[in-house]
Amino acid sequence: MLKDKRVIAILIAPSLAAFIFAVLAPIVLSFVYSFTNSSGIGRFTFVGFENYSALAKDRAFWNALLNSALLAAGFVLIQHPIAILTAWLLDRVGGRLETFFKTAYFIPNIISSAVIAILWKYIYNTNFGLFNVIARFFGGEGVNWLGTGVAIWSVLVVLVWHGFGWGMLIYYTGIKNIDPVLYEAAAIDGCDDKKMFFAITLPLMRPVIQVNVTLALISALKQMETVYLLTKGGPGNETQFVATYLYKQAFQSGNYGYGNTISVVFVVICLLTTAFLNRLFRERGI
Repeated sequence: MLKDKRVIAILIAPSLAAFIFAVLAPIVLSFVYSFTNSSGIGRFTFVGFENYSALAKDRAFWNALLNSALLAAGFVLIQHPIAILTAWLLDRVGGRLETFFKTAYFIPNIISSAVIAILWKYIYNTNFGLFNVIARFFGGEGVNWLGTGVAIWSVLVVLVWHGFGWGMLIYYTGIKNIDPVLYEAAAIDGCDDKKMFFAITLPLMRPVIQVNVTLALISALKQMETVYLLTKGGPGNETQFVATYLYKQAFQSGNYGYGNTISVVFVVICLLTTAFLNRLFRERGI
């Protein structure tokens, strides 16, 4: 018995060490630095809860958190309903069309975020962008899609579109794992496609929906690369998200301690969001 424990300990030691040094230690250090005025280089002093007090009054941070909440709403209320319906339709179509559209919908997810950002910058370009060319063709005027008052909605469109393939693929896999015999039995009982979708597909997809919605909300909170490459959080702080604002404070403005304060709050929000969703789905019997 003792020998088995030693073997188990030896086998898990590399993974445990990697977790401690790559995940746990940075989180602990981030928590420590959040109580300092560190600039990331040189000496620092502990300032207690000054950073947290300043963060509570930071309008830019709350705006970034609101933008993340808007993106999460876009994922849950727009992207995911369309994704699950698309996955269901692909399963019903079958054949070569199923393979073609499944691949086509997922292609944006294998393209680099840098390429996606550059592509949409061209689409949104004020002078020769696709949207403005179409608008002028029908007699309208060009719009500054990445300008004040419009930029956040333009960014949300890109992010919802870019993440669609992952959500659709997860739902598609879940639907494929449903026993076809259930649909055959329902068809014999006279159920049409609509009844099958609401009576069989959705109830059996609840665990998949829980995982997908949780991943979507966490993704909305940690959104970084595409937003930074597309707008750098501008104009002003209009398109800042929590992760981009953290990067700006810690690595561009030299407020490393303050940036770590944001990261600690960010981790807490992620944990609370996950716990809330787990409890919500559990109470609903999902």
